[in-house]
Amino acid sequence: QVQLVESGGGLVQPGGSLRLSCAASGSILRLYAMGWYRQAPGKQREMVADTYNGGTTIYADSVKGRFTISRDNAKNTVYLQMNSLKPEDTAVYYCNAKNALGDYWGQGTQVTVSS
Repeated sequence: QVQLVESGGGLVQPGGSLRLSCAASGSILRLYAMGWYRQAPGKQREMVADTYNGGTTIYADSVKGRFTISRDNAKNTVYLQMNSLKPEDTAVYYCNAKNALGDYWGQGTQVTVSS
């Protein structure tokens, strides 16, 4: 089992920044990817950014150039730096980790972008 604990959400004004953190514990040796997904009210959960072993990163088109995903393997932590936030970025953000057995999810952290 893999446990994921997110932190760093909150309320921010349009144009502002937030950094999300996700600490992984448990059976983490065989993880091949970690990333962030989000779900806005009434919408399906969508991929925001993923980072794979070896360094490959993938971003949703809607966040390219504004969000940056990074991973600290020594701390078993993945980060999401979010800049130039927009109201449409408002959602619950979930940390995700993948191994051969499937996907693991954190409990989610709310990000609200509003003036």
